Amino acid sequence: MLILVKNPQHMEATITYQDQTYTFNPLQPLDISMPLHDRQPQPECFWAEPVQFDVIRVGDFVGSVAEGGSTNYKRVHVTPHGNGTHTECYGHISADKNATIHNCLKRFLFVAQLITVQPQRRENGDKVVMLEDVQAQLQSITPEAVILRTLPNSDEKLTRHYSGTNPPYLEHTIGQYLAEQGIQHLLLDLPSVDKESDEGKLLCHHAFWQYPHNTRCGATITELIYAPAHIPDGLYLLNLQIASLQLDASPSKPILYTLAPAAPSR
Repeated sequence: MLILVKNPQHMEATITYQDQTYTFNPLQPLDISMPLHDRQPQPECFWAEPVQFDVIRVGDFVGSVAEGGSTNYKRVHVTPHGNGTHTECYGHISADKNATIHNCLKRFLFVAQLITVQPQRRENGDKVVMLEDVQAQLQSITPEAVILRTLPNSDEKLTRHYSGTNPPYLEHTIGQYLAEQGIQHLLLDLPSVDKESDEGKLLCHHAFWQYPHNTRCGATITELIYAPAHIPDGLYLLNLQIASLQLDASPSKPILYTLAPAAPSR
């Protein structure tokens, strides 16, 4: 991947990927993360406690300007896997202490394909994203990342409580397929790639990371994104931002930039 600023005055940059050159505007980001609030309605899954921002109080010091303090100084209580957009590495299913998102994710810019899929209802009532629907929408180019947006799609996803509802999940063969295609990063707007309660099998997690026999250490899964309807399916430059936490997962902020084929040179 090679990125060049083609026209600084109009902030047009180019990227070359798989022998094709694309243009994008660095000043037009598309944020597909979910904001976290202090004890306000927001997404929750796997029975996580609500996000809390607590004022630090030490002696006469109060970390709140609104309460008369000189600065705002707060402690954040958040559960990455249960509160909003988060990115995880294979450490999520491994006892390896070195398998942290900080150690595994070393690049942050990727060519990504956004596709929209409709989960299908199975005989047992589960709603499942099927492999054939994913395969049908991926174009001839093999991206570095795939972003799955599920239908129905509305801003109700920004406040939905998923715990105990058996939300939609992915057919586990999708993980195997993406791994075979060499796709390193999977992003989706569901709480998990796997079923909420699956007896600890986590089949799609294992298949995508090829764990434990051929582990893809640099691959990541990002869950609970939100891609509004005004962002069309297509090819994007993905900036995958995380906090430098030595944990298996981190709250994250994936940002997209629309890619368009560059005009032929004259």
